[in-house]
Amino acid sequence: MPIYEYRCSACGKKVTVLTLRVSEEVALTCERCGSHDLTRLMSRFAMVRSDESRLDDLGDDAGGLDENDPKSVARWMRKMGKELGDDAGDDFEEMVDELEAGGGDDDGPAGPDDTGGEDDL
Repeated sequence: MPIYEYRCSACGKKVTVLTLRVSEEVALTCERCGSHDLTRLMSRFAMVRSDESRLDDLGDDAGGLDENDPKSVARWMRKMGKELGDDAGDDFEEMVDELEAGGGDDDGPAGPDDTGGEDDL
Protein backbone atom coordinates (compact mmCIF):
# COMPACT_ATOMS: atom_id res chain seq x y z
CA MET A 1 0.00 0.00 0.00
CA PRO A 2 1.67 3.22 -1.10
CA ILE A 3 1.72 6.16 1.30
CA TYR A 4 2.14 9.62 -0.19
CA GLU A 5 2.85 12.85 1.64
CA TYR A 6 1.78 16.32 0.53
CA ARG A 7 2.17 19.86 1.86
CA CYS A 8 -0.87 22.14 1.76
CA SER A 9 0.02 25.45 0.05
CA ALA A 10 -2.76 27.27 1.94
CA CYS A 11 -2.07 26.32 5.58
CA GLY A 12 1.28 24.50 5.43
CA LYS A 13 0.00 21.29 7.05
CA LYS A 14 1.52 17.98 5.95
CA VAL A 15 -1.12 15.59 4.61
CA THR A 16 -0.58 11.83 4.40
CA VAL A 17 -2.56 9.82 1.84
CA LEU A 18 -2.75 6.02 1.98
CA THR A 19 -3.87 4.23 -1.17
CA LEU A 20 -4.69 0.59 -1.76
CA ARG A 21 -3.11 0.53 -5.22
CA VAL A 22 -0.61 2.71 -7.06
CA SER A 23 -3.12 3.20 -9.88
CA GLU A 24 -5.89 4.38 -7.51
CA GLU A 25 -7.11 7.96 -8.07
CA VAL A 26 -7.35 9.87 -4.79
CA ALA A 27 -9.04 13.24 -4.25
CA LEU A 28 -6.36 15.33 -2.57
CA THR A 29 -7.82 17.57 0.11
CA CYS A 30 -6.18 19.18 3.13
CA GLU A 31 -7.71 17.77 6.31
CA ARG A 32 -7.22 21.08 8.11
CA CYS A 33 -8.42 23.78 5.70
CA GLY A 34 -10.03 21.82 2.84
CA SER A 35 -7.70 23.24 0.16
CA HIS A 36 -6.97 21.18 -2.94
CA ASP A 37 -3.65 23.00 -3.57
CA LEU A 38 -1.24 20.30 -2.36
CA THR A 39 2.37 19.73 -3.38
CA ARG A 40 3.80 16.23 -3.21
CA LEU A 41 6.74 15.80 -0.83
CA MET A 42 9.73 13.53 -1.20
CA SER A 43 9.22 10.73 1.32
CA ARG A 44 11.95 9.41 3.57
CA PHE A 45 13.29 6.01 2.70
CA ALA A 46 15.06 3.24 4.53
CA MET A 47 18.56 2.20 3.60
CA VAL A 48 19.54 -1.42 4.09
CA ARG A 49 22.77 -1.85 6.01
CA SER A 50 24.75 -4.99 6.61
CA ASP A 51 25.14 -6.44 10.10
CA GLU A 52 28.87 -5.74 9.84
CA SER A 53 28.25 -2.05 9.13
CA ARG A 54 25.83 -1.74 12.05
CA LEU A 55 28.28 -3.46 14.43
CA ASP A 56 31.10 -1.19 13.24
CA ASP A 57 28.99 1.85 14.14
CA LEU A 58 28.27 0.38 17.56
CA GLY A 59 31.99 -0.14 18.09
CA ASP A 60 32.62 3.49 17.20
CA ASP A 61 29.96 4.58 19.72
CA ALA A 62 31.66 2.51 22.43
CA GLY A 63 34.63 4.89 22.34
CA GLY A 64 32.75 7.30 24.63
CA LEU A 65 31.61 4.52 26.95
CA ASP A 66 32.57 4.95 30.61
CA GLU A 67 32.67 1.37 31.88
CA ASN A 68 32.74 2.62 35.49
CA ASP A 69 29.41 4.45 35.01
CA PRO A 70 26.45 2.02 35.07
CA LYS A 71 24.19 4.56 33.35
CA SER A 72 26.65 4.95 30.47
CA VAL A 73 26.87 1.17 30.08
CA ALA A 74 23.06 0.88 30.20
CA ARG A 75 22.61 3.51 27.46
CA TRP A 76 25.11 1.71 25.22
CA MET A 77 23.49 -1.70 25.89
CA ARG A 78 20.03 -0.34 25.08
CA LYS A 79 21.34 1.18 21.83
CA MET A 80 23.07 -2.09 20.94
CA GLY A 81 19.85 -4.03 21.55
CA LYS A 82 17.84 -1.68 19.31
CA GLU A 83 20.44 -1.73 16.55
CA LEU A 84 20.65 -5.51 16.47
CA GLY A 85 16.86 -5.76 16.45
CA ASP A 86 16.75 -9.00 18.40
CA ASP A 87 14.50 -9.32 21.41
CA ALA A 88 16.86 -10.09 24.25
CA GLY A 89 13.99 -10.83 26.61
CA ASP A 90 12.62 -9.38 29.80
CA ASP A 91 15.73 -10.31 31.79
CA PHE A 92 17.87 -8.08 29.55
CA GLU A 93 15.44 -5.16 29.92
CA GLU A 94 15.35 -5.58 33.71
CA MET A 95 19.15 -5.66 33.88
CA VAL A 96 19.48 -2.50 31.77
CA ASP A 97 16.79 -0.73 33.83
CA GLU A 98 18.69 -1.67 36.98
CA LEU A 99 21.95 -0.32 35.55
CA GLU A 100 20.26 2.94 34.58
CA ALA A 101 18.98 3.26 38.14
CA GLY A 102 22.60 3.03 39.32
CA GLY A 103 22.43 -0.55 40.55
CA GLY A 104 23.55 -3.71 38.91
CA ASP A 105 25.22 -5.59 41.73
CA ASP A 106 22.55 -7.97 43.07
CA ASP A 107 24.77 -9.95 45.42
CA GLY A 108 26.76 -7.15 47.00
CA PRO A 109 30.39 -7.58 47.98
CA ALA A 110 31.68 -11.07 48.69
CA GLY A 111 31.77 -12.02 52.35
CA PRO A 112 34.69 -13.73 54.12
CA ASP A 113 33.12 -17.18 53.67
CA ASP A 114 32.29 -16.62 50.01
CA THR A 115 34.89 -18.15 47.72
CA GLY A 116 33.00 -17.08 44.61
CA GLY A 117 32.71 -20.64 43.31
CA GLU A 118 30.04 -23.30 43.25
CA ASP A 119 29.17 -25.39 46.30
CA ASP A 120 32.27 -26.54 48.10
CA LEU A 121 32.65 -30.32 48.13
